[in-house]
Amino acid sequence: MTNGQKSANDIVKLARAQDRPTSLDYIEHVFEDFIELHGDRTYGDDKAIVGGIATLEGQPVTVVGIQKGRNLPDNIERNFGSPHPEGYRKALRLMKQAEKFGRPIVLLVNTAGAFCGVEAEERGEGEAIAKNLLEMSDLRVPIISIIIGEGGSGGALALALADEVWMLEHTMYAILSPEGFASIMWKDSKRASEAAEIMKITATELKELDVIDKLIPETFNGEDLDQEKIDRMIQKALVEKLTELKKLTVSELLVKRYERFRKF
Repeated sequence: MTNGQKSANDIVKLARAQDRPTSLDYIEHVFEDFIELHGDRTYGDDKAIVGGIATLEGQPVTVVGIQKGRNLPDNIERNFGSPHPEGYRKALRLMKQAEKFGRPIVLLVNTAGAFCGVEAEERGEGEAIAKNLLEMSDLRVPIISIIIGEGGSGGALALALADEVWMLEHTMYAILSPEGFASIMWKDSKRASEAAEIMKITATELKELDVIDKLIPETFNGEDLDQEKIDRMIQKALVEKLTELKKLTVSELLVKRYERFRKF
């Protein structure tokens, strides 16, 4: 499959690009008055996940994002955007706080996957992800999740059980990396580019399959759009969709969210 002139493997490379805007970049340019909140109140503060309170055209919202670094030292500090369990617990704490105060939730996803080290398993990585999925299914406020880079495995899904899931044009969303797929299927991770072409992981393919609800363009007539234009599109789309979702009763919101995921 191709996306315009770009193959799925090209999309994977663009999704992973070092100069791709991070969650904090989008928080800075799409929202206002951001106040970052820290810690899971259980173990510590995972810097691979950032979150807090902001405003969106004057409306209070809670924003949570998975944060990759902008350079090597920053990536080391952010664990290359692979959250530990305390990161997911921090995200859930902020989402539950949003529910308490009636704030809509916007989630920004960019991760190759949750951290798979021994210490993460010792602190309950699988349980933390599963609890996010369980709790998010019943949150009584609107939730929108946007894939802004890589959307990898359960580490991405833990911030993507939302009323709507959006993807930027040059992003990927998959159950595992193309390298992992190739290793399992052919015992050869070097065939990752071949795997990418058959996995259906691009925004165009997933929109056609109704796995995602909206594709946000990053190009027009083959030319890259200015990042400021992309930011404004995201801002406008968020305002419109949150206004629409806020008109629903809590029961209607939860039923629609349930039906969205049951159809898979």
